[in-house]
Amino acid sequence: MRVEIWSDIACPWCYVGKARFEKALRDFPHRDDIEVVHRSFELDPGRAKDDIQPVITMLTRKYGMSEAQAEAGEDNLGAQAAAEGLDYRTRGRDHGSTFDMHRLLHLAKEQGRQEQLLDQLYRANFAEERSVFGDDERLVELAVAAGLDGEAARAVLADPDAYAAEVRADEREAAQLGASGVPFFVLDRKYGVSGAQPAEVFAQALSQAYGDRAPLTLVDSGDADACGPDGCAVPQH
Repeated sequence: MRVEIWSDIACPWCYVGKARFEKALRDFPHRDDIEVVHRSFELDPGRAKDDIQPVITMLTRKYGMSEAQAEAGEDNLGAQAAAEGLDYRTRGRDHGSTFDMHRLLHLAKEQGRQEQLLDQLYRANFAEERSVFGDDERLVELAVAAGLDGEAARAVLADPDAYAAEVRADEREAAQLGASGVPFFVLDRKYGVSGAQPAEVFAQALSQAYGDRAPLTLVDSGDADACGPDGCAVPQH
């Protein structure tokens, strides 16, 4: 069974939600039968690469909240993250475009290192002091830490078209599925879970989706020629 997760590196609830989902998956008896695929979703699509500002400033301008309200929200997120065993810097982080990070995640997917790179990006953005925005070499370092080739990552970052279509395709698909925010989890293309739900909700969703998998229904007469382990049917004249 496939679980697809639309998320953004700039989304703190995606960071927390991933940990909660993984907690549910660890305890799921059929976890070895689950394929997890991460999909791209930008909270700020079209944001210029050099448009970087402090998170608190972004929150006050985008949502019209006071600085005190923004700081209280960050404190709450820090507590939520800590409850999942995650580090979270409530002050001093910044916000910017995540487009290049999503492009690198598609490179990582091709090489079977998507999960590793996503974890590196989340940790760097939410827990470490050095920014992940506007610094290609910082992203190359994180890609290498995730097991990718540094020159391959650098080449992707140097070419704005590399994996851009894949990122946009993910985002169009999210819209078609009705996702207006992230994290957004799609289980077996039959069930959706929106937001950083408690691990118990993810556990219930996994069990329901896995149990509802329908067996394949064959529609044929049973006598058509085919190839199998013993070879191919040979027409008789």
